[in-house]
Amino acid sequence: MSAQAAAPSWPWHRGEVALQEHVGIAGRMAELGPRMIRDHLNAQHQAFFPLLPFAVLGSVDGEGRPWATLREGAPGFLHAPDPLHLRVESPRDADDPAEAGLGDGAGVGLLGIELATRRRNRLNGRIERSGPEGFAIRVKESFGNCPRYIRVRHEVDPDRARESGPRPCVSDRLDAAARAVIAAAETFFVASAVEAADGGWQVDVSHRGGPAGFVRIGADDCLTIPDYSGNRCFNTLGNMLENPRAGLVFPDFTTGDLLQMSGRTKIVLNPVEGERSEGAERLWRFVPERVVFRAGALRLRFVTDVA
Repeated sequence: MSAQAAAPSWPWHRGEVALQEHVGIAGRMAELGPRMIRDHLNAQHQAFFPLLPFAVLGSVDGEGRPWATLREGAPGFLHAPDPLHLRVESPRDADDPAEAGLGDGAGVGLLGIELATRRRNRLNGRIERSGPEGFAIRVKESFGNCPRYIRVRHEVDPDRARESGPRPCVSDRLDAAARAVIAAAETFFVASAVEAADGGWQVDVSHRGGPAGFVRIGADDCLTIPDYSGNRCFNTLGNMLENPRAGLVFPDFTTGDLLQMSGRTKIVLNPVEGERSEGAERLWRFVPERVVFRAGALRLRFVTDVA
């Protein structure tokens, strides 16, 4: 990486700039960044989030492990009382490993995604919590994402009551059921984080998608994930370059099951022949250190658009 990569400016940090420099776009992204990323919710985003029945959250627990999770509610459970805050009406969930990182003052990432239209918007900021029934996020960065690689799905049976499932299954390995979820997945979400200037965490959570099997499972439970061309911000990989820990969540939208993992990553910028997936520019690997399977954790159900 060049010396230019060591001189980040808002909204990019050092890891993001390093990868932008690697592909030769750091100068352009320095110009675009302040126009792409805002420190508030614009009118479109304020109107968008209340439409959603679920959101993806990223947090970091007390041991520095990132976790990704899904939280759901009737449309309106996400709402913006003003341009600087997004309110999340979601009660505490002791079964969710991400809960440990959702305390007052903690850094958090949030992704709103409308599967039927493939529209998605992201934000990160700090939690402001005054009780157990929900919290506000004080917006630090807010931006939109393109719809690429999102599998179109439509909600079904929206009034289904959440059924009480078994206690979460916690392990440090992938069992056969977890491997089956990953092998069939066309969608997962990844949380990553870097240390912020104030000593807390700056957290991001993002979407990854592809055809079933696009996440390959190798020896020692190592997952290999292709990195396709995107918005060139390198939020996720830039975080991983600075801090290799990450959290993954694989939702099964037909059963409501969630497979959550926290572990370590390695970026492969120049894969050798035979490693690169079709259409991917690079790849990254993930080795789980803690695995949590939560059967029936979601009330929501979606069916895939086969058209």
